[in-house]
Order: sequence, then C-alpha cells, then structure tokens
Amino acid sequence: MSAPYPARLEITYSDRLNRVTSAFRLVLVVPIAIVSSILTGAGTQRVESGGGTWVTTTSTGIAGGLFAATLLLILFRQKYPRWWFDFALELTRFTTRIGAYVALLTDRYPSTVEYQAVSLDLDYPDVQRDLHRGLPLVKWFLAIPHYVILFFLGVAALVSVVLAWFAILFTGRYPRGLFDYVVGVARWALRVNAYAFLLITDRYPPFSLR
Repeated sequence: MSAPYPARLEITYSDRLNRVTSAFRLVLVVPIAIVSSILTGAGTQRVESGGGTWVTTTSTGIAGGLFAATLLLILFRQKYPRWWFDFALELTRFTTRIGAYVALLTDRYPSTVEYQAVSLDLDYPDVQRDLHRGLPLVKWFLAIPHYVILFFLGVAALVSVVLAWFAILFTGRYPRGLFDYVVGVARWALRVNAYAFLLITDRYPPFSLR
C-alpha cells in the first residue's frame, strides 16, 4: 500500500450536539472569526501620496506572505525552516477548527492552542530529497482541476451543512452521511492546500474524499 498523504484530517463524530449553540452558530463564531481574519486576511487601504493624490495599497496577509516566502526559499535556497513549518501547521489547525465549528461538526468553541475534536497533521518535508526546486512555481496551475471539482463539492457541502443544521435543531444529531461528506471535502481541500500553497509535498493530491 502507498504511504499516507503528507496532509491528513480527521474530525471526531459526536452523537449529540447542542441545539441552542447550533442555532446561533454564525453569531457565536464572530469573536474567534475576527481573530482569524486579523491573522490571515488580506487588507486594502488608501494612502495619500505626494501632490494630493490617493494610492490604493493591498496586503496579502500572513497566509499569502507564507506562500511567497516559502516558494522563494525552496526555489533559491532549498530550505523550509522548521519553525516556519510549525507556524504554518498551527495556523492551519486553528483555521480548520474554526471551519469545523462553523460547519457544525463540533460543539466545542475553537481553541487557539488545543486540538479538540479536530486532528490535523502535516509532514515536515526534507526539501532536498522530497521537493523539486522549481515545482512550486507551477503547483498552483497544476492544481486547477482540483479547484474546479472543489467548487462543486463545496456547494454541495454548504447544502449539506444547511440540511444538518435543520436535523440538529429537530433531533440533536448530525446525520452521519452528511458529516462524513463535509469532512471529506475539508480533507480534500487540505491536501490541495498542502500541495499548492503550503508546499510541503510534491505528491499530487488524490481525487478522493477519504
């Protein structure tokens, strides 16, 4: 059997979910979502330059900066600093916990440090052995088929979450089939992110929810 993919995600299924917190999930998530947006979001601002003209500037945020800097390090130095990787790993874990909470996959409010019900692992790469120096330049392009499929899978996942929301309100349970599907889409998206943007592997992501 082939080795496990270097990016893995598992979320523990809960037999019972809180109906009240599920009903108001989009309100409850706002504080931690603001923290996440500060860490990862891009920003646009207008500043006045000389002569009284205004110039619009855009920042890419930490996520975009990590991608660009990692690409350059692999390309020119064939290095991926461990502390750099650890930061990307913990940031990915944090945002995934928030996503799982919004998608009603867990009742526990997203922690900034604890793994909770979300188990996400990325393998640290040996750059000189496992990564081709020039491949990061084109990985985003090679992953285009995944983007197309994930768009449609994501729409179906959104519908699944809405259906699960009604099911939880009436029964207190997340239908297992819907749960497995939503987790599968998140797992697929994680693998694509690990390949095209986190740049931890050259193994092309499998077209699979498993």
